[in-house]
Formats: sequence, C-alpha cells, structure tokens
Amino acid sequence: MTTKVLMVCLGNICRSPTAHGIMETLIEKEGLSADIIVDSAGTGDWHIGKAPDPRTQQAAKRRGYDLSHLRARQVTVADLDDYDWVIAMDRQNRQNLLNMASDANRDRITLLLEHAGQIDAEVPDPYYGGEQGFEQVLDMVETACAALLERIKLQLSLIHISEPTRPLYI
Repeated sequence: MTTKVLMVCLGNICRSPTAHGIMETLIEKEGLSADIIVDSAGTGDWHIGKAPDPRTQQAAKRRGYDLSHLRARQVTVADLDDYDWVIAMDRQNRQNLLNMASDANRDRITLLLEHAGQIDAEVPDPYYGGEQGFEQVLDMVETACAALLERIKLQLSLIHISEPTRPLYI
C-alpha cells in the first residue's frame, strides 16, 4: 500500500515545494520511494505551471535539495480524497483546504509544524522577505518533515504488521 503526502501553501512556489523537495529527499534516503509518494500544490492559481521561486531554489540547493523539476499546480477537491496526508503550511491554507473537504477527509488535513510538536504554528511565507526568510523556512521544514516521515514510517509498520499472513502448509 502506497502512502500519498500532499504539501500545500498559497502559491506553490516557496513553502510547499520546499517541503516537497525535502520530504522527497528524505524518502529517497530511507529507500521508501516505492512506499511513499509526495507532491505539492497551492490553494491559489497565480503560479500554475511555474517553477519554484528562484530564491527558494537557491536556498534549497545550498542544502542539497533540487527543486528544479517541480511545477506549481492548484490543489483540487480530488486531491483531498486521493492523498492520505494533506499538509498545510499555515492556518489560512489549512482553513481553505477544510472548506473544500468532505467530512470523510477533513482529518487528513494538518499543519506541517504540528508534526514537530508545534501546535497551531505556521511556516511563514518568505516571498516578500529577504534571504534569511528562506533559510528560516528550510530550518523549520527540515525538522517538521523528518518528524512527519517518522510518523508515516510508524503507520506503515503498523499496516504491515496488521496485514493478514498466509497460513503455512507443510
């Protein structure tokens, strides 16, 4: 069973592609690419088809993350059904997602920093700030993605343990 994770911010050019790239790298390093798929999207439609902000890409590249293959897209109602984890970068985008969600999938929508023990905390949007804002986002997102991956790995191990096994015939 594949677990699907969707990272969401407003325009899908700064925070959510950063989280996407970091999570993708962590998943690859753990050898879990066949088990966990990650994507990103924005609640807004301003940047559809565009690459992540150059400042985002430069900051990520300095830490070994390649975001150049990512392109912005807008989140859809179908995404909320398809993804097991829908991770918002801030409260407003979480609320936008909750407004789109059915009752059946509202519990899939969380804030990224909650996974690092920071209840109701937000990843700030670095778009209108200086270079330090992009570094701060990387610091926050690296920590939170590592914690999120540990939660997903635990969930996957519980799923594998609980799957019925075939009886042995001698």
